[in-house]
Amino acid sequence: MIGIGAFALTPKMSIAKTGDNSFELVAGLSDLKLYKEDAAPSSLWTYNGIAPGPEIRVKKGERIQVKFTKRLEEPTSVHWHRIRIDNKMDGVSGLTQEPVQPGESFLYDFIAPDAGTYWYHAHNKSWNEVARGLYGPLIVTDPEPVFDKDHDLILVIDDWRLGPDGALDIASIGSMMDWSHGGRLGNWLMTNGEIFPKRRLNAGEHYRLRLINASNARVLEINPNQIGAKVIGYDGQTLEQPFEVPYTPMLLGPAQRIDLVFTPKSGESYALQEISGTKPYPFAGFESVGEKTASNNPLLPAPNSIPEPDLINAKTFKLEMTGGAMAPLGDAVYKGQKLDGNLIRQSQQVWAFNGIANLADDPFFSIEKNQTVIVEVINKTAFLHAMHVHGHHFRVIERSESEIDEGKPWRDTFMIGPVQTTKIAFVADNPGKWLFHCHMLEHAAAGMTTWFMVS
Repeated sequence: MIGIGAFALTPKMSIAKTGDNSFELVAGLSDLKLYKEDAAPSSLWTYNGIAPGPEIRVKKGERIQVKFTKRLEEPTSVHWHRIRIDNKMDGVSGLTQEPVQPGESFLYDFIAPDAGTYWYHAHNKSWNEVARGLYGPLIVTDPEPVFDKDHDLILVIDDWRLGPDGALDIASIGSMMDWSHGGRLGNWLMTNGEIFPKRRLNAGEHYRLRLINASNARVLEINPNQIGAKVIGYDGQTLEQPFEVPYTPMLLGPAQRIDLVFTPKSGESYALQEISGTKPYPFAGFESVGEKTASNNPLLPAPNSIPEPDLINAKTFKLEMTGGAMAPLGDAVYKGQKLDGNLIRQSQQVWAFNGIANLADDPFFSIEKNQTVIVEVINKTAFLHAMHVHGHHFRVIERSESEIDEGKPWRDTFMIGPVQTTKIAFVADNPGKWLFHCHMLEHAAAGMTTWFMVS
């Protein structure tokens, strides 16, 4: 059951900027209250003392430099979720860089090639570090943004798991039950670190709402039609035209983002709701002020230029997902050893890709630069998964027993249901070692992680 608390007038967001496109992130320990004022404080791991971490906002094509300093006892790195950047800046511990040790710093330096809604988060033991608060929004605007800062709103949504005292339930992080089932699900939904933040907006003016699901594993169910909003972007990529969601609920999986355009009417109040439970849960509210009536359709940012897959000359690779509760793991191996009962208990590896649990020595596939890839993902498990590709955007080209997303938008994370097959296609135009994993972070830690090489 997800709870609800008092109203807040504005979300708590801050900027990490120290100079012209120079930023500083410090990962440290913070005692913050997630529940009511009389509840116990939570011992969180945060960037710059807040959760979510500070907003990083730059313009498309600009160079970003982020000095990251680690002041926690556990090594980590920062992943810039789905920015098409140089591989050595992708921030994956053990694959693209060594984790930053306690007391040390690392300079991330890259170009932001695509405008859109992105985010950053820890990428070493993510199941632990993201659950404790290590994430924040990364926004790349067009050189001349269509929506100014007052009309460009970020909603970072997370479900915290609280104990009876109202503090973060740290003892349950890493439980085998979560790893083998649906992942870590919280019982307290917050937006921008607030309990149901509420904003006053000018009636008749167009607003861009950027929704980021920062949950470890929860799939949010929403209905933008409730507030008259239309979808203008998925996973950072703007659409050619806004459209009204033709189906409800709309799923927003962990790590996924959607951009909405919203025009409040005079004298109206609105609430975005999570509707998966028996009772709708409002997670962000809006009140209109003024008497203005919208007189024109909203202008939209131009879509990014991403190469279209050449499906005729594509190379196809199959990924078979096995394991988890209520499904066989098969003859899976972990670090060269067959996963039997003892090794499963010791390693907590309960999922596998093509019979291999967790990061293999050899890549899932190797491909030459600019070759089109089709990945056929076959889910033989009893659970829903959120599959994420690093370094590239893709199109879903086929999905069994289900319709493809409206217009086949560019995505970086796709949902795949139990006993379902989904095909994605992309041009492998970014050289390096790239991760491919389930973004239900407990599933990734428990075996659902592989990688591919673009030469």
